[in-house]
Amino acid sequence: MLLNRIKKIIIPPLTIALLCYTSSCQKDDICVDNDTPLLVIGFFDVEDTATAKSVTALRIRALGFDTSPTTFQDRADLDSIAIPLQTNTTSTQFVFISDSADNDDGIETGTIDTLTFNYSVQEEFVSRACGFVARYRNLDTTRQVFTTDWIKGIDIHNDTIENSAAIHVKIFH
Repeated sequence: MLLNRIKKIIIPPLTIALLCYTSSCQKDDICVDNDTPLLVIGFFDVEDTATAKSVTALRIRALGFDTSPTTFQDRADLDSIAIPLQTNTTSTQFVFISDSADNDDGIETGTIDTLTFNYSVQEEFVSRACGFVARYRNLDTTRQVFTTDWIKGIDIHNDTIENSAAIHVKIFH
């Protein structure tokens, strides 16, 4: 009799406490494809602006860094690329090298163009797992013009970078 009475007194509050404890657990957050988007650049024929045209042995270097972005194959023939922009500043400068190669002395050769991408950064909170993601607005570009440039024209196709699914900048060569 005493055992039944103890069961009636202890089990209901214990059950309620256990339910409260297990329901307060949150499921694991997993961040799936909510990363800061890359700048997508397409290369096009200057004579026929609707036709994609590969750049031979393309190498890109961000000024201030010794390595190329790892988001595409270095020194490959490519008609489009995706490159990261810096999130802690409002511009990123890249050196675009067409026909990149190393000569016998290990010095890089090729035709060089320097582009500066200017933008404003807006951080957006996605989730606890992903944290904040940068979105870029008001994309614009400037370039140093020389007589040996291989880039003949630039068109900002989309000045807002919210994903990496479509071309943002068209470069004509």
